Amino acid sequence: MKYIYIAGPLSRGDVAKNVRNAMNVADQLIYYGYVPYLPHLSHFLHLVHPQEYETWLMIDLAWLDRCDALIRLSGLSEGADREVEYAVANEIPIFGCIEDLITKREIILP
Repeated sequence: MKYIYIAGPLSRGDVAKNVRNAMNVADQLIYYGYVPYLPHLSHFLHLVHPQEYETWLMIDLAWLDRCDALIRLSGLSEGADREVEYAVANEIPIFGCIEDLITKREIILP
């Protein structure tokens, strides 16, 4: 397991804080030898070249298809919840934090 998708809040609440939190997780993943995919960085592309919400989600799910696992950051997020649903449907392992990923303790979802 090497390529890890980071799912979590972006537009709900403080966007800058949400992006920074996700970037901190990405940095930790890099430290542990993983290759993170951080969809939160699309925020900066969106500032210059706005796209519809569904366009961003389509792009994110295409990247999620190529990842070995997903980490779901805490916080309310309809987009992250949809990404988790997609991961479940496609049998992509889901973890709640880096410690769970390292010890391979997957989130159990109904």
